[in-house]
Amino acid sequence: MDKIKKNLLILNQQIESIKASNRTVIVAVSKKQDSSKIIEAIKSGQTIFGENYVQEALEKQEILKKYNLEWHFIGPIQSNKCKAIAENFSWVQTVDRLKTAIRINDAREGMEPINVCLQINISSEDSKGGVMLEAAEDLFKEVSKLKNLNIRGLMAIPSNTSNAHVLKKEFQLLKNAYDEFKKTYPSIDTLSMGMSNDYLEAIQQGANMIRVGSNIFGERK
Repeated sequence: MDKIKKNLLILNQQIESIKASNRTVIVAVSKKQDSSKIIEAIKSGQTIFGENYVQEALEKQEILKKYNLEWHFIGPIQSNKCKAIAENFSWVQTVDRLKTAIRINDAREGMEPINVCLQINISSEDSKGGVMLEAAEDLFKEVSKLKNLNIRGLMAIPSNTSNAHVLKKEFQLLKNAYDEFKKTYPSIDTLSMGMSNDYLEAIQQGANMIRVGSNIFGERK
């Protein structure tokens, strides 16, 4: 069995074993991976991919355009890349400021609304992107007014730690915020948290979308 196919099988079996109440969507993080590896994943049934770098993503999208794929932008958003992101992705998971949201909204004019998650800085680290939790409600209100954005939920990158207690606490913070926002915005349905080293804990704490790279493709060169 091909390694990527085997990795995806193991990943899906692990998710199934948790018996989460919600279906878990896997975003295969394909940054710095060859298109040949992405094709292996496609042949194994994976159709949702996440990219961090716009130019790299556009090159892959051109190579893989014959496949019916869903592309998520999951990296930091530079102002001069907003137009390319708006025109070439189905999802943007890393919106953390109104200025960025407005740029993407304006560039999406004439197309169907783009799906958006607000990135929350749940670890309160200066080095991490994301709006602080206490400011998230104001941002949510403003972004929800933009007609070309379909605001779907929350996303976060937790602390880079193997401390299960810390991870659980941060994931619970995001889940609590997600539940509160759903009371006001019933269309919200996505809690994107969990990566290759912590996705099992994230699912246990309520994630219904995970972003997994190395556990699918192997380590990047």
